[in-house]
Amino acid sequence: MIVNVAALTAGAWWLQQQPLLPDLTGALVLVPLAALWLLAARRKGAAAGLAARAAALAASAIAGFFWSAAIGHWSLAHALPELWEGRDIELSGVIAEMTQPAERGVRFAFDVERAHTPGAEVPPRISLTWYQSGDTAQAPDLHPGQRWRLSARLRRPHGNANPDGFDFEAWMLERGIRAVGYVRADAPAALMAARVNRPAYVLERAREAVRARLLRALDGRPYAGVIVALAVGDQRAIPPSQWRVFTRTGVNHLMSISGLHITMVASLAYLLVLRLWRQSETLTLRLPAARAAAAAGLAAALAYAALSGFAVPAQRTVFMLAIVAVALWLGWMTRPLAVLAAAAALVIVLDPMAVISAGFWLSFGAVAVIMLAGGGRIGRSSWLGTWARTQWAVTLALVPLLLAMFQQVSLVSPIANAVAIPLVSLVVVPLTLLAAVLPLDWLAHAAHAVMALCMIVLDTLGRVPDAAWQQHAPPSWAVPLAMIGALWILLPRGFPARWVGAALMLPLFLWLPPRPSPGELWLTVLDVGQGLAVVVRTHGHALLYDTGPAFSDQVSAGERLVVPYLRASGVRGLDGIIVSHDDLDHSGGALAVLQAMPVQWLSSPLSDVHPISEAAAHGRRCSAGEGWEWDGVAFEMLHPDAESYNEFDLKDNDRGCVLRIVSPYGTVLLPADIERRSEIALLRDSPGRLSADVLIAPHHGSRTSSTPEFVRAVAPRLVVFSVGYRNRFGHPHPAVVRRYREQGSDMARTDLAGAVLVKMGSSGIETSGWRQLERRYWQGR
Repeated sequence: MIVNVAALTAGAWWLQQQPLLPDLTGALVLVPLAALWLLAARRKGAAAGLAARAAALAASAIAGFFWSAAIGHWSLAHALPELWEGRDIELSGVIAEMTQPAERGVRFAFDVERAHTPGAEVPPRISLTWYQSGDTAQAPDLHPGQRWRLSARLRRPHGNANPDGFDFEAWMLERGIRAVGYVRADAPAALMAARVNRPAYVLERAREAVRARLLRALDGRPYAGVIVALAVGDQRAIPPSQWRVFTRTGVNHLMSISGLHITMVASLAYLLVLRLWRQSETLTLRLPAARAAAAAGLAAALAYAALSGFAVPAQRTVFMLAIVAVALWLGWMTRPLAVLAAAAALVIVLDPMAVISAGFWLSFGAVAVIMLAGGGRIGRSSWLGTWARTQWAVTLALVPLLLAMFQQVSLVSPIANAVAIPLVSLVVVPLTLLAAVLPLDWLAHAAHAVMALCMIVLDTLGRVPDAAWQQHAPPSWAVPLAMIGALWILLPRGFPARWVGAALMLPLFLWLPPRPSPGELWLTVLDVGQGLAVVVRTHGHALLYDTGPAFSDQVSAGERLVVPYLRASGVRGLDGIIVSHDDLDHSGGALAVLQAMPVQWLSSPLSDVHPISEAAAHGRRCSAGEGWEWDGVAFEMLHPDAESYNEFDLKDNDRGCVLRIVSPYGTVLLPADIERRSEIALLRDSPGRLSADVLIAPHHGSRTSSTPEFVRAVAPRLVVFSVGYRNRFGHPHPAVVRRYREQGSDMARTDLAGAVLVKMGSSGIETSGWRQLERRYWQGR
C-alpha cells in the first residue's frame, strides 16, 4: 500500500508540472492495466507476483496523474472570461469566509449566486476588497454569511512569476478562487440578508466571533496574533517581524493550527473520556471505553480542524486520526506508516494540488520521520534520549526539503523546538481553546503570558550569529538524493556503511548554481508588479538596480521577491545597490534588502538623512561620470550631473540614476523613471553613449518618456517594460509601444512574461521569460 500511495503521489505531482492539461481519454490505459493486475494476481509464482505489483504501481501513478488532470479541468472551467476583466459587474452573493483587514479596506471571499449584468460570466467564488470610499468613510460592517448585492470590477488571479518564487496563481486555484477584484464604492450596494444559515457560513461566523473576542481580550498585547492563529488558524494576524523570528528558530510550524496541536487535543479528549467512561459500569457494558474514547478524540480533532479552516496539516492529521479511530473501533491492528499513507491518499484525492505546497511535504515528512524515530529504529533510551533523537531525526530529514523550498535551515531549531513544543502544544494551545469557548478573559491572558515567556527564549536564540544556515537553491536532482541520504543516516545503529548517507547529502551543499563567465553579463528584470528591480551579475560580482515597491508598511518586494531570488541564485551578498530615485515603486524594498544581506555600497540621489541612506554601510550620491569595471564589464553613470542636486524644482523622476553597462557581448541601458526633460539632457550631454542592445523602458513605458528622439538614439534590440498586470496607469502606453515597434525593437513585459532573463555571452544575447521557461497549466494565457 505504501509504495502504491507513493506512486499515486508521484503521478499527481507530475501532472502539476505540466504546461497544458492532457486529454482525459488517456486515462483509458487504466483498463488494460487493471486486466493485467487481475490476471497476474490469480496466478502463482514470482514472475506473476512481480507483474501484479508492477501493474498496480503503474495504475496508481496513472490514476494520480489523470485524477489530478480531471480536477484541473473542472477548476479551470470556472475562469473569468477575458472579456469581463476590468468591467463593472453587478453581483449578488454571500460573504463566504472570515473577512481580513486590507490596506484601506477589507478583503473577503465571496460566493457568487447571480450575475445581474446581462451576459456577464463570473466564477462561483471570487475574492473582493471593499475599500473605504474617502478619507473618513469606512467600508460597511462585513461578516460571513451576509448576502449582498453590489457592483464589482474583476480580473483573473495574477501573481509575480520569478525563479524560486511563490506561485500566487496556483494558491488561488487550490482555494477555488478564480477572480479577484474590488467593490465599486461609487455604485449602490445593498445588504439583502444579515445571515444566511448554511453550515459553512455558520462555522465561519463562529470563527470570526472567536477571533474578535480574543483580539478584544488581548487588545494591544504583542502576541495576540499568535493566540488568534492558534485558535482559528488566521496566520495573517501575526506580524512579519514575529514570523522572521519563528522562521529563524525553526518553530513556525507551531504558530498555526498544526497537526501536532490537533493530535494533542485529540489525545487529551481520548484520555479524558477513557478515564471517565471506565468509571461507569453501565456505559462500559454498552460500549467499550476504548471505542468511546476513540470517537471522542476524533470528534475533538474534527472540531479543532473545523475551527482552523481545515488547512492541509489539519486535513492530514484528521485523516490519520480517523483511520486510527476506525482501527481501534473495529479492533484492527495497523502499521503507523500505512496510516500515514492512507491519509496522504485521502488528501490527494480531495485536493490534488496539495502536492505542490510546502505544507504537504513538510507535514507528512515530519510525521513519517517521527514514526521512524519513535519506533525504535534509531535506538532505545529514556524519554529524554528519545526526545533528543526525535528532534535530531526531524531536523536532519527535513534539511533537503527546507533548502529546496526556502533556501534556509534553522541551526537552533532542535533547542528552540525542545522549548517551544511543550510550552505551545501543552500549555498555550489548551489555554487558548478554553479561552475560545469560555467567556473568561484571564484564560487568554494566561495563554499570552506563557507565549511571551516562550518568545523570550526564541528571541534570544534568533539573535545567535548564524542561527540559520542560508544558501542557494539546490538542483532538483539533489533533493531526493539527499532525502535518501538522510534516511540512510537514520537507519538503526550497526547498519553498515552509514557514511554513504552523508555522501548522498553532499551534492545538496557542494553543487553551485551557474554563474557568468568572465566578460559575460547576466540581467534579470524581476517581476515585482508595478515597479522595478533588476539584478545585474558578472563573473564575480552582483549589483541590484532598484528594489521593487513597498506593498504595505510592513511588507515589500525586497523581502518577498528580491531577497529570495538572490539567495536562491547563490548571491550571498551584493557588491552594490543603486536606488535610482525616491519613488516607492523603485525604493520600497531597499531597507529589507539592506537588512537581509551584506551590501558593499549604496548609490542613490537620496539625502544623507534618508532612512535608506542611513541604513547603508557606505553610501554616495550617483552622478554622471562615475564608473567602474567588474570582470571585464564596464559600468558608467550617465545621469544626473552633480549640479542637478542644487535644482530644488527638479522632479525626482528627472534626477533618476541612469546606468549604462557595456560588456564585450552587448550593452544595457537602465534609465530609471526619467522623463522628457532628462532625455533631452542625455541626448545633449551623452549623444554617443546612449545606443544599447537592451533597454529597460524609462518610466515603465509612460507617455511622458521614450520621446521619438530618445528611442532613435538608443535603438534597442530589446526593450523591457517592468509593469504590473492591468496597472491603473495604463503602462506601457500604446503610443510608446508603437514607437518601439516602428524602431524595430523586440519587446518583453514582466506582467506577461514574468521575470525577464537576459544573458549576454559568446553565443550572443539570449532572452527568455520565466512564464515561458516554467509554464504551468493554471497560468493565464
